[in-house]
Amino acid sequence: MNQQYWEKELETLSQVDLQILQYERLKKTLRFASQSMYYKKLFAEKKINPDGFKSIKDIEKIPFTTKEDLRSNFPYGFLAAEKREVIRLHSSSGTTGNPTVVYHSKHDIDSWANLVARSLFAVGTRDTDVFQNISGYGLFTGGLGFQYGAERLGALTIPAGAGNSKRQIKLMRDYGTTVIHTIPSYVMHLVDFFREMNLDPRTDTDLRHMVIGAEPHTEETRQRIQAMMGIKAYNSYGLSEMNGPGVAFECEYQNGMHLWEDAFYAEIIDPVTLQHVPEGEIGELVLTSLDRQAMPILRYRTRDLTRFLPGSCPCGRTHRRIDRMKGRSDDMFIIRGCNVFPMQIEKVLMQIPEVGNNYMIQLETIDGVDEMIIEVEVLDGNFLDNYSKLEKLSKIITNEVKNEVLVTPKVKLVQPNHFPPCEGKALRVKDNRKQY
Repeated sequence: MNQQYWEKELETLSQVDLQILQYERLKKTLRFASQSMYYKKLFAEKKINPDGFKSIKDIEKIPFTTKEDLRSNFPYGFLAAEKREVIRLHSSSGTTGNPTVVYHSKHDIDSWANLVARSLFAVGTRDTDVFQNISGYGLFTGGLGFQYGAERLGALTIPAGAGNSKRQIKLMRDYGTTVIHTIPSYVMHLVDFFREMNLDPRTDTDLRHMVIGAEPHTEETRQRIQAMMGIKAYNSYGLSEMNGPGVAFECEYQNGMHLWEDAFYAEIIDPVTLQHVPEGEIGELVLTSLDRQAMPILRYRTRDLTRFLPGSCPCGRTHRRIDRMKGRSDDMFIIRGCNVFPMQIEKVLMQIPEVGNNYMIQLETIDGVDEMIIEVEVLDGNFLDNYSKLEKLSKIITNEVKNEVLVTPKVKLVQPNHFPPCEGKALRVKDNRKQY
């Protein structure tokens, strides 16, 4: 692929010029943020004067923002604009508690679309491509985020949505899809359907490359996907609090993800001491939005563990690269592109009268697809002898959990006291997924 850029003047800025741009954008961001109830109160309590900031490093005067802050100030505590200036919101699920919600103005949507277009361009996507988005739409940012970015780039876009594998393959073949976006685990699931239909994605499609993200995956998984599909698979990173996709993206060289530093200021801290770690060491990624008006977020603790990669990239882009995510600094796990907290599942289970006190979440890879299996103790052992009640309870648990975390679990009901007592904190999650 020829060395080309979507916005050369921004993508190749020197680090000195990038920091100057970041400082100018930070000053604007602070002015917007001070209009929100949350940051207005915080600045007053901490005696923070945004007008006194002299460089981008002064951002360290501001306390970290957490997901708990977003939830406890639901729904409008972080909104920094009039509602009439807001044209969209994205939100996490929140059927048993406050969701995290992010608001976007027209400027914010335009900026986000441009970042995703820049990212897609960096991996070789062009306006001559047919882009098939195999991602959930609605409140999930992966659907509309990539949709708007691919449209901004000028590609013919197919908003296919998630699932329905045979239809996905038909769409690819009917319209000559050349680029797809999906989660890694689904690619391996999709290959089975190609085989079932006596098709080979390497010879029976026009695919040129793919974009994968939304769930952590190893380099070995990427290599396996590329071998099965016969195309390159490019890693991406984003989170809804910072728009969604388009925060960091690989380029053609697949040697780390360029974090778009004109739109985000990044820090990497020790999640325990909260101090910055030395360059190149793994820590928790902290991000500040620099080009968002309706709801800027300052020093957001992502809980994602990564590091800055040393050296320059042969693509010529000067924005620093981060490594693939190594996991999280808390107990959240990601399955099928959805963020799941064990406490979300516990809240669901404990509201069902027939459920006992203990449960276990097993994460398994079955036939190449990640599955969540929930073993649940029933309150009455005789309950297991009644098939109709057993089936009804399993369906209730399955539906309630799916509504909360957007993933359909497999439910296994077990006798009371099935799980042996343990000292200290109970083990609630066992991740037995294969690392290819």
